[in-house]
Amino acid sequence: MTDLSESTRLAAPEGSPSVRLAGRLIAVGVTGSIAAYKAADLVRRLRDEGADVVVLMTSSATRFVGELTFAALSRHPVETDVGGVLPDQRIGHIVVADSADAIVVAPATAHWIASMAAGLAGDPVTATCLATAAPVVVAPAMDGEMYSHPATRANIGRLRDAFGYAIVEPEAGPLASGQAGQGRLAESASIVDAVVGAIGDRPIRAPDPTLRPPIVTETRDADLENRHIVISAGGTAEPIDPVRYIGNRSTGKMGVALAEAALARGARVTLVVGHISIPLPPGAGVLVLHAETTAEMGEAVTAALNGADALIMAAAVADFRPHSTADTKLTRESGLLLELEPTEDILAGIGAAVAALPPEAPRPYLVGFAAETGSLDRAADKLRRKGVDLLIANDVAEEGSGFGTDTNHVWILAADGSQVDLPLRSKRAVADEILDRVAAALDARDHAAQTGPMPQETRA
Repeated sequence: MTDLSESTRLAAPEGSPSVRLAGRLIAVGVTGSIAAYKAADLVRRLRDEGADVVVLMTSSATRFVGELTFAALSRHPVETDVGGVLPDQRIGHIVVADSADAIVVAPATAHWIASMAAGLAGDPVTATCLATAAPVVVAPAMDGEMYSHPATRANIGRLRDAFGYAIVEPEAGPLASGQAGQGRLAESASIVDAVVGAIGDRPIRAPDPTLRPPIVTETRDADLENRHIVISAGGTAEPIDPVRYIGNRSTGKMGVALAEAALARGARVTLVVGHISIPLPPGAGVLVLHAETTAEMGEAVTAALNGADALIMAAAVADFRPHSTADTKLTRESGLLLELEPTEDILAGIGAAVAALPPEAPRPYLVGFAAETGSLDRAADKLRRKGVDLLIANDVAEEGSGFGTDTNHVWILAADGSQVDLPLRSKRAVADEILDRVAAALDARDHAAQTGPMPQETRA
């Protein structure tokens, strides 16, 4: 874990790189060069920039790096066959061609460049480039004499001038052949910059994740088996009159992702939902309780927590409600002046009650969320004030993070003072990061109850 003891460090440090590819799908084509191993770093760099990444490989590329490596890094099936189909029977490389915001071929061998210049669709990388309207970035890598050969230069010129592809020139230096010359694959940072530049201000081509290649869900151990996890999701609604209410933009995606992840790890889940705009997780292992207002959610969560192992308050609970509610629909002509009053702080109340438990009583693990805008400086104070074990803070104004998105960029603050920055990733991946910590803490709690505290180095 990265230790950032000062709460002011929750904001991005001055001069740090921005997340430039948030929400984008980038296809990385890997061809048969010894530099293929460097494509793994490129995938990481693209994901650090917020991109969703899918990888295509020629058959010769798989001789240098296994497709499993890229599947693990990208969380998508790797396309290695022009005729390959996805689990839903869509043609893999066509889905990539239609949904990618950019395709970057790195490393691009002399053979692949010649095939592309001639339009020979004999591998998934070439076929995808032929079938797409997205910008294409090509980063050559080969022997220096091969790169300087008139045939290679002519083929690269055709890609650049006739096809409009962006070429990231290779660097000069020692080569795999033992010679020196211009042919080394450009640094990942330079290739990422070229991808960002090629996309420019184009709109995201396929923001709907169902139009993109499917995500391979990482298999987790059943480390929450026999655990009861209470999770809240969605937003609360405070009525103004029988048809109007004060609400917020929460869709419930983060809470539902947590519930699905907990179920997949063997937990029994009680999901307390407010206003929600997505399907609820099916299955016998989840009990769904509906709570429209803050007061109703507080009652439902408190009751469900009796005997539970953990509470994760992912719901966006309203901070204010009307001082009084009209019994009949208000008319436009009468005007409207709202007097608001604070709602109950559900999590702070539960945190205080848990803190007052006798030492021998089972203590549920508490996780809260803090949705902020512009700065996360208040998050550390919220963690202390609410008495939680973990606080998940995010800037909901950040692109790709917050309400209604499929991704999230969060900071995880722990009661021991540690703070971890999780770069933009899917909400399901964020959910598993949170549950990793919950599972470890519950194991430590149970071990301590039986034998005394666990050794420091084994704690979460």
